[in-house]
This record gives sequence, structure tokens and C-alpha cells, in this order.
Amino acid sequence: MSRTRLILDVITPRRSYRYGDAHRAQCAELHLPAGRGPHPVVVTIHGGSWAAGYTKLVMRGVVGDLARRGWAVWNIEYRRVGRGQGGGWPLTFVDVAAAIDHLRSVDAPLDLEQVTLLGHSAGGHLALWAAGREGLPGDAPGANPALSPIAAIAQAGVNDLATCYRETPGGAVGWLMGGSPDRFPERYAIADPISRVPLALPVLLVHGTEDHTVSVRRSRNYAAAAADAGGTVELVELAGDDGGHRRHVDPDSAAWAVVTRWLERRAGDPAAGHRVGLGSDADE
Repeated sequence: MSRTRLILDVITPRRSYRYGDAHRAQCAELHLPAGRGPHPVVVTIHGGSWAAGYTKLVMRGVVGDLARRGWAVWNIEYRRVGRGQGGGWPLTFVDVAAAIDHLRSVDAPLDLEQVTLLGHSAGGHLALWAAGREGLPGDAPGANPALSPIAAIAQAGVNDLATCYRETPGGAVGWLMGGSPDRFPERYAIADPISRVPLALPVLLVHGTEDHTVSVRRSRNYAAAAADAGGTVELVELAGDDGGHRRHVDPDSAAWAVVTRWLERRAGDPAAGHRVGLGSDADE
């Protein structure tokens, strides 16, 4: 991909929507591929330590690549920690759930039976959490989802919150959850992806072995727990620069190629229920 195309993907606005009125961060943008559809959907969830300094803009490069490959992409924003947004527990979770559910209200040619959740770093945590919403207690943030995803992808995800907190007390996990797992065990039971395995859908984890921002242990721990519980999980580890933390949101990276191959393999499988980029509609 040329640098010019990547820059255009980042700066070009798309169709924007609001899914709430409590804060300007309650918004999302829809990127549509060529053709009439209905299009399978990837929901993208950005990372950045759940902090207000990072936005959905960081996903625009991979979002553009997905749209060119035949997916509709729902790139969401949510209330985060800091700058008076009020994010963290529970509002970050409330927003992510509401943003995903808002797809039911979008007037566009979307196949809502074919929704994949994809997140990077802190967004990887949120993607795995959102993929397990159907199993949440009825009074939990995000319970009773309006649609059911078919797969989840965590790129360098923070997939085991409690262990991460104990290895690095406080920090970003503490900001998100408002305290430790010993102080708030009920919160971690709902919000920690590793506590909610197995998911009733396939999961892809992609992580660098030398990631110094989010340790590969986060994905190794989740993969082991999910497999032990009978879940369908695939962990791909990347060495050296190929697994750098920010390489996952570079559409020219080896880390991103793992994701697109996995998606396209599922899209070409009749058991997955759809095919992407095939037929006359894709060429219009």
C-alpha cells in the first residue's frame, strides 16, 4: 500500500453516526466497500490504554484496507479515562456495547448476521469482552446484546486484566477498573476476558513476542485458559519488528497480514456463511 493511500485513509472522513447524547465521544463512523451488499461487518475498536489521548483515528489505515477487501467497517469511539470524559468502569463498557448495538439502527446494506469484532491493545480487551456479552448477568454493563458476533480478534490485547494488574499494580488497568481485583472482584468477573472463557465463537490472538507495551503473556494466558475451557482460539506470535505493538495497525505489516488472511480464510469457507469480494457486486 502506498503512503499516499494510507494518509488518505486516515484523513478522509466517512459517514458519521451518534449512538448516545451523554458525550461527544459516543460516535462511530461507517466505511462501506464497493458493491450493493449486504456486506459483512468488522467492528474496529482502538486502543491506547483506555485513555482519552487516543481516538478511533488510529484505526483508519486498517479500516480502509478492510473496506477495499470487501468488508463494511464500523469504527467506534467511546468514553475513555481522563479529560473529564467519565470513562473507565462502567461507562467505557456501556459505550462499547451501545456502539455495537447501534448497528441495528444504521440504514446501510449490512449483513448483521456476519459481524466480527476486532480490537488493538486496550481495544483488543474490549473486543473479547464484547464478544462474550451474551453470557453476562442481566444487570451487568453490556448485558442483553442486540446482535451476536461470529468471531473476535485481539491484536496485542490486554486479555487478562487481573493478572496484568497484579504484575503492574495500578497503571492503565487500575484506571480502567477503578482499583484492584481484590477490591472489586465483581467488576473483574464481568470485565476480564480471561474470566469469561470459553467464548461461543472463534477467536484470533495476534501478539509480538517482544512487545514492550503489552506483554505477549496477556495473549498466552488467555489462549491457554480458553483452550483448557474448550474454546476455539488461535494464537499467532510474531518475532522482532514484525510484532511491534503499533505494527498491528499498519496495513502494510506482517501483523496485519495475519488478520486479513484469517478473515479471508473464514470468508471463503461456506461454513462461515458468506463470501467476500466475489461476484459482480464487488466489482461495481
